[in-house]
Amino acid sequence: MKNGWNGEKIRDDDCEVNCVAGKRSQMVESPGKRAGFKIMDEVKLGKNVSVRDYVNLYRCEIGDNTKINTFVEIQEGVKIGKNCKIQPFTFICEHVELEDGVFVGPHVCFTNDPFPRATTAEGGLKGAGDWTPKKTLVKKGASIGAGAVILPGVTIGRKAFVGAGAVVTKDVEDGEVVVGNPAKAIRKAPDREQ
Repeated sequence: MKNGWNGEKIRDDDCEVNCVAGKRSQMVESPGKRAGFKIMDEVKLGKNVSVRDYVNLYRCEIGDNTKINTFVEIQEGVKIGKNCKIQPFTFICEHVELEDGVFVGPHVCFTNDPFPRATTAEGGLKGAGDWTPKKTLVKKGASIGAGAVILPGVTIGRKAFVGAGAVVTKDVEDGEVVVGNPAKAIRKAPDREQ
């Protein structure tokens, strides 16, 4: 075991970071030749957060006991609740909020710009002030299947299920199961405990 920033322990064998609560972090490079991750300034981490190899976190907030798997990027301003699981190769962009107990499968992609363009009308490269992002909310206990794409401005309801590969273009009601492109409701989710 090695000591990392803020007193947490970093294991050499699998490069897992178990973070303690703190308001401000510093950039961390994981130990070992095979792994690397970046936790940038002003990331707020709850207790017992698990961050695996090749993860990038930027000025976001991660709740207690949340597990973030390999090859995940979570951008500035994202809020992730307690007891969430984020699977490999997931991209969570600015203006996304996940409430407690949300499962996000591998290769899920969130978006926040309904009309993305690289350049302005004048032909210059777009900057931060040249677009208006939309907020996306995933409510408590929802599950998002592998390879789903979540378009900007939608709300995914409590305990809803988004099927693998679905493209979510509009709000998903509490407890609905949605599949397809565009995602459509096919039934209510089975009742289960959180």
